Parts: sequence; structure tokens; C-alpha cells
Amino acid sequence: MSRNISPAARAALHAPETSEVFLVLLTLHHAEMPVPVRVCNNGADITSRGEIFIAYPFQLTLPDDEDNRPPRARLAIDNVDRQIVQAVRSLTSSPSVTIEIIRAAAPDTVEARFEDFRFTNITYDSHRVEGDLTVEDFTAEPYPAAGFSPSLFPGLF
Repeated sequence: MSRNISPAARAALHAPETSEVFLVLLTLHHAEMPVPVRVCNNGADITSRGEIFIAYPFQLTLPDDEDNRPPRARLAIDNVDRQIVQAVRSLTSSPSVTIEIIRAAAPDTVEARFEDFRFTNITYDSHRVEGDLTVEDFTAEPYPAAGFSPSLFPGLF
């Protein structure tokens, strides 16, 4: 995650009232996709850093903070023109998702970026494409990686 928030965004976030509009940009990408799918939660398409983000209604539920499991967010995108369903249906593994937050007044400045999400448990119908946004759970990895045995650590025995 990038944490370099611009002074203008910081002032807007700390102000009691602001006219600043913050937008969420989503990028779904996968090695098997010819081009990434880019969507924004705006009423109109927006160009950020030379890339066009298509206006799609979507709902992003932020991760909860539960013990004994990695954070999990939920993403539901309206199935407006079936582009996302066709892209997801053709993949053999989960696509990656990047979430970016920008200000509408400065769309080329990314205020926050969240990367390395995997779009998993995807379901879709004629109205919505839904799934979980997960990150790899490194807490499930064994530690230490190797067991202390006479063949690996003869000096201990």
C-alpha cells in the first residue's frame, strides 16, 4: 500500500466540510487477459495516468478485522455489459486486483494504492459479478521452515 497522501487530499480529509470528491479505481489483471479491466465508481469514465477507467457501478466492502483469518474484502460489480463476466469466465486462475483512490480534481495523483489482492470465490449472474478480495496468508506458513533433526543440524545432537 502506498501512503503518500498529497497535502490537498490530507487537507480535504481533515476538513469539517469539503467539496473534494474521492474516487475508487479498480484494475483487474491476469496473464491470460489481453488487456486489464479498469473500472471506476464514477458516473462517467475517467482518465488517470493515461489509462481510461470505465464507469461501472460497484460495491466494495472493506475487510473486517477477525482473529485467526487473513483480511477479506468483498467486491460486487454490476454486470452492465457482460465484459467482466467474459473476462473472468475465460481465466484458469484468480485475477489480481489493484485498488486505487484518487481525487477527481487530480486524477493522475494516486492518493492510496492497495495491491496484491486476488479476486476469488467468484460468482456471477445476469446482474452482478461478486467475489472475495483476499491476500496470501503468510501466517499459515510453518516456522521455522525446517525441523531440527540430526541430518540437518548435527551440531545440536
